[in-house]
Amino acid sequence: MVGWSDVDVDLSDHAQLARLAAAVPQNATLVSSDLGRAMKTADAIQTQQTRLPHDANLREMNFGDWELKTFQDVTAHDPDRIRAFYETPGDIAPPNGESWAAFSNRVHHALDRQIAATQTDALVVVAHYGVVIAALEHALNIPAYTAFSYPVHNLSLTEIHINATQWTLVRTNITF
Repeated sequence: MVGWSDVDVDLSDHAQLARLAAAVPQNATLVSSDLGRAMKTADAIQTQQTRLPHDANLREMNFGDWELKTFQDVTAHDPDRIRAFYETPGDIAPPNGESWAAFSNRVHHALDRQIAATQTDALVVVAHYGVVIAALEHALNIPAYTAFSYPVHNLSLTEIHINATQWTLVRTNITF
């Protein structure tokens, strides 16, 4: 589980990065989480976009004591909590970490704030798996458990159209 740890990112597939950069709107505003892996990815795909300051509220979930542990490692020591954490996402949190409800709330507020700050027709958010899942949960009006079933690959594109009253999923997990 990699949340707030600032692990490095593999950006060696320059062709894939170029295809992704070409797929995002050029007249957009771009923002990333403040973790190095997101900032470096944003740097790699930025072309003509206006850049906003990095946003700590677009970080991945804080896994607390579970950080950098495998599911199997946590299951060996805390099987009931990790099962409940994934099967009934909501208020259950890893020890010293954040619950899905707190995380999702943080992400939704950050996205709303970034959308309001955007002066262009499009906002490109370079973030993490959990941030995309939280956005899908909101756009599709589905429970978190259902949203967890959506794949989100590294360097994939998810497109959501947002107006004053509705978020609409256009496409998700598109790789180039």
